[in-house]
Amino acid sequence: MAQHASRLFVKRPGKHAVRTLVTALAVAAVMPAALAAPAEAADQSTAVVSRRVQIPEFYNPPATLPDADGALVRTEPLPLGVGLSIPGIGSLPGTATRVMYKTTDNNGAAAAVTGAYIEPFAAWSGAGDRPLVVVAPGTMGQGDQCSASLGLERPILFNGKTVSVGYEDIGIYRLLARGVAVMVTDYVGLGATDRLHTYVDRVDGGHAVLDAARAAREVPDASVTTGSRVALYGYSQGGGATGSASELASTYAPEINLVGAYVGAPPADLRATAVGIDGSALVAALAWTINGLAQSNPELRPILDENLNEAGQAALEDLSTACVADGIFGYPFQRSTSWTKTGESLDDIIEREPAVRSIISEQKLGHVAPRIPVRLATGTQDDIVPHEQSRQLAVDWCGRGAKVTYQAVILPNLGDGLVTNHVTPLLVDQTAAINWVTDRVKGVAAGSNCASMPVQP
Repeated sequence: MAQHASRLFVKRPGKHAVRTLVTALAVAAVMPAALAAPAEAADQSTAVVSRRVQIPEFYNPPATLPDADGALVRTEPLPLGVGLSIPGIGSLPGTATRVMYKTTDNNGAAAAVTGAYIEPFAAWSGAGDRPLVVVAPGTMGQGDQCSASLGLERPILFNGKTVSVGYEDIGIYRLLARGVAVMVTDYVGLGATDRLHTYVDRVDGGHAVLDAARAAREVPDASVTTGSRVALYGYSQGGGATGSASELASTYAPEINLVGAYVGAPPADLRATAVGIDGSALVAALAWTINGLAQSNPELRPILDENLNEAGQAALEDLSTACVADGIFGYPFQRSTSWTKTGESLDDIIEREPAVRSIISEQKLGHVAPRIPVRLATGTQDDIVPHEQSRQLAVDWCGRGAKVTYQAVILPNLGDGLVTNHVTPLLVDQTAAINWVTDRVKGVAAGSNCASMPVQP
């Protein structure tokens, strides 16, 4: 069993999936932390294949990375899957550049992160230099083919072995239409082929977002400057990353002119979120969380060997190369009790394993007050990234003196465990969220409704 488990958390060229998907529909994004031991870096000339998708060699990190966080490793033109180039006029909605930049992971080690910078065709009509919004994507999955930067190039990917949809492209294009430059991060290990994606790891996610803002200024021909106002935008996994970045910014990246963050449906409490996901249509996110946690914390691997049965081991390995739709259609409504030797749930195992409890508690948001305005939105019926724990983050931040605009998105129950209660608030609230972010980069002062939190749903 130990020998089998050792294969679960290492990316290998040519690895194929075991399930065939027959439909293409991907929905949103979620969940908690990240675990496993780094894989050996792929050689720049080595073709990495994930579910029969060849990952461009651009995504293979070099053996040595720059010293500075946010420093560019390499760039190349990125063709937008939905766009238009007009000779003599420019590109619509903008000119995209694929990027790789350096960050520091939660173990203090250098890590390569990929992403995309888009210089908008639209002019900036506000005061000051063109602003920047860093987009932290929602859950894409754990396979490199699922990365948001590849989603900009091919908005829909379906090859019979995997389905990936670049659903963040809509919000990105709406920001570009306002003349705002956009930098999209793929996070640590999603796209970059040297390690597994450390799914919703608090530090890895926050650092990747902040270093994306630094890297954007280095992109050739980018119009953003050190004086540009910078805002953050993210929902679900992305909301956790922008929430983390908001907490870490003052110490990790104090030089960034950060003016606000949209924190949508954040998985602030990973344990509570794991309970919400278990048995849902998106139970795959549990596997991505476990895989990610083991990537960052190899001391957890013996605990996995001890507790996971063959079905659990196989699910974790299979899902390590899966996208959201693959997980939804391949593992719908499974319960973690079917993945363990004892029939316990993962929450039961967390409860009796102090080492696991400690690692998960380190992932919790809310212990530090952001020094920038934040807008926290959560659907009151959200049962995937549970509403109560997202609301509690607003309470915690308000209690620590942060300037919080809390938005409860009130909708009817659209189906327990179906992901609909999680996805719909993203769509319903998107215009308001983009308006709020746009006001921040225009220099409009933000308010706060912390005083009303006791009566907010």
